[in-house]
Amino acid sequence: MSTGNFSSMAAPPPPRTAAPAAPSAARTAWPVLIAISLCHMVNDILQSLLSAIYPLLKDEFSLSYAQIGLMTFAFQVTASLLQPVVGMVTDRRPMPRSLAVGMLCSFVGVLTLAQAGSYAMLLTGAMLIGLGSSIFHPESSRVARTASGGRFGTAQSLFQLGGNGGQALGPLLAAFLVVPLGRPVLGWLGLIALAGAGVLWQVGRWAEGRRKAGALRHVEGPPLARGRIVMAITVLAVLSMTKAFYMASLTSYYTFFLIDKFEMSAQGAQIMLFLLLFGAAAGVMLGGIAGDRIGTRRVIWFSILGVLPFSLLMPHVGLAATAVLTVLVGGIMASAAPAIVVFAQELVPGRTGLIAGLFFGFAFGMGGIAAAVLGQVADAQGIRFVFLICSVLPALGLLTAFLPKERELVRL
Repeated sequence: MSTGNFSSMAAPPPPRTAAPAAPSAARTAWPVLIAISLCHMVNDILQSLLSAIYPLLKDEFSLSYAQIGLMTFAFQVTASLLQPVVGMVTDRRPMPRSLAVGMLCSFVGVLTLAQAGSYAMLLTGAMLIGLGSSIFHPESSRVARTASGGRFGTAQSLFQLGGNGGQALGPLLAAFLVVPLGRPVLGWLGLIALAGAGVLWQVGRWAEGRRKAGALRHVEGPPLARGRIVMAITVLAVLSMTKAFYMASLTSYYTFFLIDKFEMSAQGAQIMLFLLLFGAAAGVMLGGIAGDRIGTRRVIWFSILGVLPFSLLMPHVGLAATAVLTVLVGGIMASAAPAIVVFAQELVPGRTGLIAGLFFGFAFGMGGIAAAVLGQVADAQGIRFVFLICSVLPALGLLTAFLPKERELVRL
């Protein structure tokens, strides 16, 4: 992410870029927020299914680890790098109906995986699922903000909660349906994406009507110098990277750490991983609500630094304490996710889609890179060494001091 990109993003939008002037007493559109959250769950179920069925695909197609890595690369390029591009386009011309198109891309991708007869078709299916995700995230984040009624943190947390639920459900569906029944079951699971596309078409109609009904106005930039905006976005990006690295260490290697240190069974380690994901889901929701009440900057401070004592303790305590710390670490660390996105959107008003695409795509991409890097470190130094290193990462949360005060920002 270059400074040049930040500078162009920080530049005020041209006069023709406009946003609906929501009434001051606008109500939160809960049905729309719930629909967007559930569709986010569907989107992330399909994403997590891909990696969950890698062992099945490896055996069926006699794939090498390099070929599996190429599938992951193809998916992540379309799923993460395209998101900011889609966000920039939709900032200039909002296209809420594209939500349904994105879900249909994922549907076709899952069907392709279910019926694939060659490695090339597997790559195509992975890229289609990634493309669907790139289209979905920026525009759905904009719709969630439109439906928030001013409760930006709550809306963002509900939206992200759906994604967390999808990431947790995907491996379960793979374990209990796809692995025992075979790859063609993916086609049936793809039907939830088809249903999601229908729901998103109606959500798109609502958002389009809301946009046309509202009086358009010029979006003014915040009263901050461009250099301060660039600095603040850079800090938020570093905080997102820190969170992505630490959460990647937990979601990818936590079970191996538990098995190595406590000689736990694979089943017991999976239960601990569920506790982590449960804590993260609760943290996302509570963090968004708290951000609306006490301010997003305070939530970021609490989340990034508040987790530090627990992350430092976790590699050194017994099993019972580890279980408690697992929930606390997952919840506190994840609570910053909606706050970071909302804060960034208020730094650069009128660029909701770009910010959503940048931070969702950036975090997703950094998580993938982190998993690969940490795997190399674990092979060389051992899994416990990985967790010792990652336990100090939250200390980078001190950079929050460089963020501007919230009263300096403009809320739209």
